Amino acid sequence: MPAQPNIVLGVTGSIAAHKAADIASQLTRADCRVNVVMTADAQRFITPLPFKVLSRQPVVTDLYDEEEGWKPTHIRLADEAALLLIAPATANVIARLATGIADDALTCIALALNPAAKLLIAPAMNGKMWLHPATRRNVELLTERGAHFIGPDEGMLSCGYDGIGRLWEVGGIVEKVLELLDTPKT
Repeated sequence: MPAQPNIVLGVTGSIAAHKAADIASQLTRADCRVNVVMTADAQRFITPLPFKVLSRQPVVTDLYDEEEGWKPTHIRLADEAALLLIAPATANVIARLATGIADDALTCIALALNPAAKLLIAPAMNGKMWLHPATRRNVELLTERGAHFIGPDEGMLSCGYDGIGRLWEVGGIVEKVLELLDTPKT
């Protein structure tokens, strides 16, 4: 693995968003530079503060969050990323990624992502949403374009159903990120 690879961690609006803080922590401890990008919906479940503290980096919460310098933050992050991890990924963000909609910082980063970077998506949603033909087709399109998926897992969901849709176990997601960083892009 290269010295301190840059990872962009996209956090979307799911009850599983709190688990992304542990992902940020584990990746930072694994000597990765983690830049967290939160959607507006993610901020309804968890605030940016834990991510800022655990990653030791500023957290992007808006497309127009700008640092000093001339390059827009979302373009800089897209250029510097070795891997974009979206965990949790909702059906909504998967659909936006599949259709190329870039209407917030996270989807703009995904659309402008450095071609050498990997994309890893860890879905979390209601099982009926995951199994819906539209979602299945969006996953298929993204996979054809080179995206990697991990999960979802089966178990008790926050909506009260028991079935597929849970965010994959945090340690497994971190392991997959580190594995993809060691694997040359094909």
